[in-house]
Amino acid sequence: MNSFAHKDGFTSTAIPSLDLIRASDIKEPLHNIYEPSLCIIAQGEKLVLLGEETYKYDSNSYLVASVQLPITGRILHASKECPFLCARLSFSSDQILDIIKEVNKDLSEKSDSVRGMLVSKTSTQLLDAVIRLVNLLNTPNDIPVLAPLFIHEILYRILQDNQGYLIKQFVNKGSNAQSIAKVIKYINDDISKPLRIDDLAEIVNMSPSSLHHHFKKVTAMSPLQYQKQIRLQEARRLLLSEIAEAAEVAFKVGYESPSQFSREYARMFGLPPISDVKNLRQSLTVDFYY
Repeated sequence: MNSFAHKDGFTSTAIPSLDLIRASDIKEPLHNIYEPSLCIIAQGEKLVLLGEETYKYDSNSYLVASVQLPITGRILHASKECPFLCARLSFSSDQILDIIKEVNKDLSEKSDSVRGMLVSKTSTQLLDAVIRLVNLLNTPNDIPVLAPLFIHEILYRILQDNQGYLIKQFVNKGSNAQSIAKVIKYINDDISKPLRIDDLAEIVNMSPSSLHHHFKKVTAMSPLQYQKQIRLQEARRLLLSEIAEAAEVAFKVGYESPSQFSREYARMFGLPPISDVKNLRQSLTVDFYY
């Protein structure tokens, strides 16, 4: 993997759903949004904070996010001699559902909501499939034919794991986990939209209290806390990528009060918007990696 990730940061590859991450030193904790994906470390160790929960994984384990989740991540071990190396494979609910149908698994039974993130031990079979996928970067002409097959096998392996049922619940029609996945998509489709719990509950035919309960089980935070983190992370991205005033960005992500935006931004990132972005632009962490 080291030969394909030539520089620190985030590297897209010729396989559209596969990205590589490299770090040769330990940075400050980074805030990011995990899309549905598998993260598997080849070298190093990482700590991920979701709400108030921590997930640690290394070269012997992998992490899966089943829905969009705002996280804080910190690389624990990295050096120039032994850089942190990680592969991230994005996937869709349709890919998961296709595999479940192929193995004739019954998803009719409803279950309680499950956390949208898990860490599990990496099996030899899973690691072998990931290595074969990454090695396809050496033979680009093979990618269109073989990459879909290897990706299919990788997803099959994580679904067959002893925690695979946690991922399956998010495509289980009528399950609480799938209902919360719909709410998460609704929030992310327009993060500037004011959030009313009653409206969200109506979308998935739940009571407000039930929605709040199941949403917190999936994301480790309330819907309002989730939206706030999504908004602030998007605001930070916009401030870094655009020449715009903090007040303009605040309105764009849904804040009505620039002063409230500035307070909540500083509470999350440690500095007010302008100072934070200035520091980031002067550092090497502008190229965010996951």
